[in-house]
Amino acid sequence: MAAEPSVPAETTRLRPLPLLIFSSRWLQLPLYVGLIVAQVVYVFLFVKELRHLILHTWEFTEQQIMLLVLGLIDVVMISNLLVMVIVGGYETFVSRLRLESHPDKPEWLSHVNSGILKVKLAMAIIGISSIHLLRTFIEAGAIGSPGSRVTEAGVMWQTIIHMAFIASAVGIAWVDRMTQQRH
Repeated sequence: MAAEPSVPAETTRLRPLPLLIFSSRWLQLPLYVGLIVAQVVYVFLFVKELRHLILHTWEFTEQQIMLLVLGLIDVVMISNLLVMVIVGGYETFVSRLRLESHPDKPEWLSHVNSGILKVKLAMAIIGISSIHLLRTFIEAGAIGSPGSRVTEAGVMWQTIIHMAFIASAVGIAWVDRMTQQRH
């Protein structure tokens, strides 16, 4: 038998303005519902791309299959990012999910706060950027040929942006670590 979470016998009554300010966090709820809808769209995209891969496997080259699989991985990583934002953001900024005794509770949720969420999001963005950069490098062999989707400048800028993501993640992690040491 699971113990009931302790609830204070008396809840503090807030004055109208603090109550309004505190209650305003619920305005984020439609935003999280919108992200859930976006995740449904990504599920459809994944199924569409997987179907395309399965139906045309015999026609594709190894490179085309690799690019499609990287696209599937990209969709999964973006979906993971959405889950982190939806679950972590809701738990951190709106209301507790009360998943303490749930068997499927994500491990990372037990120690999530806004700083840790930022670091995890930054790492997820780097992972997504890495997949895009890998796809670009694979397609870079076609630079200069007619119909090429990749240019030298595009490769350079994508690499610079990826490095900026890495530098930002290191900075976010460093600031988070410094603030954690103070507390």
